[in-house]
Amino acid sequence: MPLQNPTPTAAHTDFSGLWIPLVTPFDGDAIDHPALAALTTRMCNAGVAGFVACGSTGEAAALTHAEEDAALATIVQAAAGLPVVMGASDCNLARMLERIQQLNQQPLAAVLVPPPSYIRPSQAGLVQWFSRLADASVHPLIIYDIPARTGAVMALETLRALARHPRIVAIKDCGCDANKTQALIHDGQLQVMVGEDAQIFSTLAQGGHGVIAASAHAHTEHFVELLRLLAHGDVLCAQPLWQALLPHIRCSFEKPNPAPIKGLLAHMGCMRPDLRAPMTPASSDLVQRMSQLPMPSRLADPTTALRA
Repeated sequence: MPLQNPTPTAAHTDFSGLWIPLVTPFDGDAIDHPALAALTTRMCNAGVAGFVACGSTGEAAALTHAEEDAALATIVQAAAGLPVVMGASDCNLARMLERIQQLNQQPLAAVLVPPPSYIRPSQAGLVQWFSRLADASVHPLIIYDIPARTGAVMALETLRALARHPRIVAIKDCGCDANKTQALIHDGQLQVMVGEDAQIFSTLAQGGHGVIAASAHAHTEHFVELLRLLAHGDVLCAQPLWQALLPHIRCSFEKPNPAPIKGLLAHMGCMRPDLRAPMTPASSDLVQRMSQLPMPSRLADPTTALRA
């Protein structure tokens, strides 16, 4: 059956604030839905803006679509009205269009879509890829620019062309290109969401919109406060809090994501540290170091971060 152009629905348009790309807890080889619901609820109580389900942090590449849909249902219910973005990826356009049609039935704030992995298409091919998917979606699309995973580098002019599509509204920026990031912020055509946790401070201080941060599964309230300060232009007060968070961020990516953050969450009693092969758990030494990192005890007093 040929694809029909969807009728746009009321769309979520604000992707500022802290969005948690949720890990997928496992109990052995099965998704641990009670742990996923409890984690989502804890993040809600910490003041996050929303969630990303089944992204790279959620080990989506190791999940079936049925498992992804079940995880999404758990997250949406536990999110208690907070917006949820769903990850979707494939290297086959027909399969991606079919998946977009399935996700059209879900209550989503947006769909997070990377370029097709392995293929390394031309810039014209990337415009076609994202345009076809946006045409088929009732939800806004967030471009996931992550050449380290996909092998595809998205040029600035390609992103500017895609920004003209009414349903392509934001970018998760993992391109590691400061000039491109600054140009996108200056253009104001796409909401720029930080995807590299170590770039949170610099991108938001320059006018970036939001953050999708795996490391913020822990010390979530500190990340929320950091973003609040930066949103109000209070860079001086934000800086010591940022310096306190940096060692945690570095440790969170010392081994392939999400192994370190899953190990820390397991240490905190939130879930088991299980991952799906070929992912392997973080070492007990790394988890122990992460658990002992000092954090400011009073968020309202930024000088505490300097003493911690």
